[in-house]
Amino acid sequence: MQRFFDDDGFDFATLIALGSAFRGLSDVGEVLATVERIPDGDREAWVREWTATASRRRDAAARSAAGGHDVSARRAYLRASLAFDLASSMAAGTSDESRFDSLWEQHRECWDEAVARWPGVEPVAVPYEGTTLEGYWFRPPHAGDTPRPVVILNNGSDGPVTAMWAQGGAAAVERGWHAITFDGPGQGAALHRQQLFFRADWEAVVTPVVDFALAQPGVDPARIALHGVSQAGYWVPRAAAFEHRLAAVVADPGVVDVSTSWTGHLPDFLVALLDDPTQQAGFDAMVEQGAPPGVYAELRWRMAPYGTESPFVAYNAARAMHLDDATISRIACPVLLTDPDDEQFWTGQSRALFDKLPGEKAILRFTRDEGANFHCEVAGQAVRDERVFDWLEDVLTRSGDA
Repeated sequence: MQRFFDDDGFDFATLIALGSAFRGLSDVGEVLATVERIPDGDREAWVREWTATASRRRDAAARSAAGGHDVSARRAYLRASLAFDLASSMAAGTSDESRFDSLWEQHRECWDEAVARWPGVEPVAVPYEGTTLEGYWFRPPHAGDTPRPVVILNNGSDGPVTAMWAQGGAAAVERGWHAITFDGPGQGAALHRQQLFFRADWEAVVTPVVDFALAQPGVDPARIALHGVSQAGYWVPRAAAFEHRLAAVVADPGVVDVSTSWTGHLPDFLVALLDDPTQQAGFDAMVEQGAPPGVYAELRWRMAPYGTESPFVAYNAARAMHLDDATISRIACPVLLTDPDDEQFWTGQSRALFDKLPGEKAILRFTRDEGANFHCEVAGQAVRDERVFDWLEDVLTRSGDA
């Protein structure tokens, strides 16, 4: 696949933006026109140009809304929402890093403006440890109270939870199912507004979401699926090992050890320091001084959901997200893993997890020939939805018949 940038982060984010057009979160022409204005690796230009695109879409949405054109307003607000999030994601390392938060807020405001004009979608608040987790419930048209499956959509480490409409939500609703997204600790509103941070024991997050889903009208308790992307390829199997009300799990991709995407870029002598708490200050100094500015900026962005500015602490928190054999052996429901060509972050881990799973399981290979390579098949979302949801339909139909 032809690259748009030599910078890996810029190029992957561009593929995300292009792939999101399939579900109406972007427009191909807008994406191409925006990235054409951005010099390779220039984070200031990235934030500036994506903010400009987002602002134009928001202004167009407001004009449509003022004229009573709610469908056009909703669609333009959705595209503005994604563009603001793309701008927010590169704010670390720029002249105004506070834009990480302020642009995220504008992203969420645009999304909520779209939701206000979107029949069948409503904001929800999931009770969680004395507070609530923000999310969205998607109902199929004319659902009524007929019991239907629900797909719990678990986002990854850094994308917006709103992107889960494109990565499973729309596919669920098309099949007449309910779907729910949520901002877990370290994600979206839980990070930006509540300062809640990642945790390894993700079953403590998923179980309250299952409880909430079961309390909604028209949900079949025998057909609850948990669908996770990116770093949720660890969280979802981890949760399934302890939350046994799930009928099916999808991990895109499967992740046994989150930390390999972090430590794989470090020399061995630095990895060895992570085992010694007395080496924190030295480790942090060597990482900061040795990493190129763009790389260190991205590292700081990825550390934010861990609630720390210390690379040593963040690396060790990532190392705690590891599925051991005893945990994997507890997973009782059918599990589907994706395994795309050119997986950038957790190469080979889907197959490693597949080999260890004790029960019903499947693994789907996605190839560069079909344009569905790379992490989470971001540029091949139609192919991905068709194959993943065919599997889910088969499993959930059996669960409903049982």
